[in-house]
Amino acid sequence: MIRAFRKAMDALYLASALIASVALVLISAVIPWGVYTRYVLNHAASWPEPMAVLLAIVLTFFGAAACYRVNIHMRVAVLSYLLPPLGKRLLDMLVELLMGLISVFMVIWGIGLVETTWYQVIAEFPTLSVGVTYLPIPIGGAITLLFVLERLLIGPPQTDVAGAHGGGQGSVPVD
Repeated sequence: MIRAFRKAMDALYLASALIASVALVLISAVIPWGVYTRYVLNHAASWPEPMAVLLAIVLTFFGAAACYRVNIHMRVAVLSYLLPPLGKRLLDMLVELLMGLISVFMVIWGIGLVETTWYQVIAEFPTLSVGVTYLPIPIGGAITLLFVLERLLIGPPQTDVAGAHGGGQGSVPVD
């Protein structure tokens, strides 16, 4: 059971990271296109900027969930480094519980936002519901909540991605 849950969380992490990566690549393609049409063709396309904003929403919520799972998110950890081991464990538990609370908030209020804006449209994309564009908020919150539950129930994933980014033994903590 634990092994299946861990595998499911691994797959969810990979899917989240892939979605966020694709959004970032698309943003990197859409913005230069907008600049090209405006300054080279002298006929600005109306869709690149709102498309980049929509992709940034996807990047933010899926990317944040993926970064949280592998512990490479931004944080201030000065207090954590000053505490004894028991205090650090208690603080870590409090942080996980607060992250769970924030995730539940994102799911509940995100669903409300999606429902409220479902029948509105974006001027540049008249067939696209505003509610659809806000779906990454409750979905990202649900994914993050699953990652919080994973940490609380079976511990963090074994892969030390933070170590690959300079957070290994003997390095200066920058988180």
